[in-house]
Amino acid sequence: MADGNGQGFIMARNFKNEYLKNHLSAMQAASCQSTGRVRLRSLDHLINLFFYNIYNTLLLWNYLTKTMWSSLLRRGIPELLLQCRPCTRRSKLFFGYSFQKSLLVFLLITTVNTFFIGADERPLRTVPPSSSLPTTHYPLPTHSPLPAASLSLLTEENINQPLTQRYIAQYSIHSGVTYLNAVLERGRIYMPFIIQEIQNRGLPPELVYLPIIESSFQITARSRSGAVGLWQFMLNSISPFDMRVTDSIDERRDFIKSTRGALQKLQDNYNALGSWELALAAYNAGLGATTRMVQRTGVSDYWELSRRRQFRQETEHFVPKLIAAAYVISNPRKYGINVWQEPFEWTQIPLQRQVSLDVIAEEAEIDKDLLRRLNAQWLHGISPAGQGHNLVIPADKAEEVLALLEREDLRLIRYHYHVVRQGDTLWSMSRHYGTPLNMIEQHNPGINNRFLRIGDTIVIPAFGDVPAGTPARITSAPSASTTTNLSFTGSYTVQKGDTLWSLAARYGTAPEALAEANGMNLNSILREGRVLRVPIIE
Repeated sequence: MADGNGQGFIMARNFKNEYLKNHLSAMQAASCQSTGRVRLRSLDHLINLFFYNIYNTLLLWNYLTKTMWSSLLRRGIPELLLQCRPCTRRSKLFFGYSFQKSLLVFLLITTVNTFFIGADERPLRTVPPSSSLPTTHYPLPTHSPLPAASLSLLTEENINQPLTQRYIAQYSIHSGVTYLNAVLERGRIYMPFIIQEIQNRGLPPELVYLPIIESSFQITARSRSGAVGLWQFMLNSISPFDMRVTDSIDERRDFIKSTRGALQKLQDNYNALGSWELALAAYNAGLGATTRMVQRTGVSDYWELSRRRQFRQETEHFVPKLIAAAYVISNPRKYGINVWQEPFEWTQIPLQRQVSLDVIAEEAEIDKDLLRRLNAQWLHGISPAGQGHNLVIPADKAEEVLALLEREDLRLIRYHYHVVRQGDTLWSMSRHYGTPLNMIEQHNPGINNRFLRIGDTIVIPAFGDVPAGTPARITSAPSASTTTNLSFTGSYTVQKGDTLWSLAARYGTAPEALAEANGMNLNSILREGRVLRVPIIE
């Protein structure tokens, strides 16, 4: 009997493998994950369930009677089920006299499995009702594949937080919707790239909306604390992310480099803290400060730390703002968000020579504002000298721009030609024309501020709106005899690069008079921060 019992188990296992192996996944796919119950959606599904219940019933019969299995193996299941001719008294009792009870057991197992089938094979994670969670939509770009929402920040817990609900209410009123639509339109040229980078890194898709909170998608945005660009990088935080800041370039305003840097920073924060909410808080407050807070309190839940008022107010509101904006944008029909912006495509062209964005825009008939927003890292609208710089342009203008770059007869930078006059300095010319000093020195090899000669011509790249050839209004310095009507009762704090000559020209006096009024001589060195007496014209 022991052998028959063991063979019965083997037969039942093979029966399961034969009939059920390829059906369990289909049955689970048809189940309603929100309640854990099965919905019979097709005849095929019902047949699968019937076979599964036969398997469970056979196991129960094996438990109730051991002798049954030898009969099953000898006569076969169909014969016994149809003729109900048991071989032993115990089997007779089960198949004959109590066959009705057996049928009731079968029906009971069917009912139980209908409601709780596959409980041991369902995923351990319980998924909330799908109707309670918002569906994340990605309005831009409509032509690109969208990131998977497996790491979505739009969880029921995050959405139902009081601060999140407060900002959802603000963003969903007419003025809030108008603001979001305007910001999305502004960010249309950047969002395709951001979405692609998020996809490549497997990050939460709602991070594409973080620049809404940081900068309103203003590429030139600058905060009161000095943070710059779409992602609001501070100057002391850019070194790990291959960004440079000089007199002529600020790569915090480069949407390509800053996006990669910001996403890398967020990913590093998540790796250190294990929570995307805390990673976002660390992006705003600093990773070091957030890590110390978690260690000090022993709490690693962002919302609990917020309830305990551990974050400063800006950080406490930072994450709810992002989640609220993402939630409203992800429900465009409900709130009236315009998700049908025209997709934008751009391309990069390596530069072998310096170019002016204004010249490129004019010659290739590209919108000047658009071109500047795509290349906002060039502070004065001119590419830095040397190689390794790329020009970002609309993709449909690539042929025109390439043709311009190949023309040797076309000057792609415009210049002012300044004739040196008495009192002129390189700093005074730099400030007048709005051109960085290093650019003036670059285009005038060997020039020295000490050896400027009256009548020399200085080539100055045209960055500002000063007409070419216009003499600097601060270049002519009056003599000491013309300063008798000046009263040195004003004050001025010396800044970097100031000289007695440049200040004298600015205030319409002679450098000798300015030096005498401050107890100095013409060779004295001005220290940054020193307060000078300057004239007030009466």
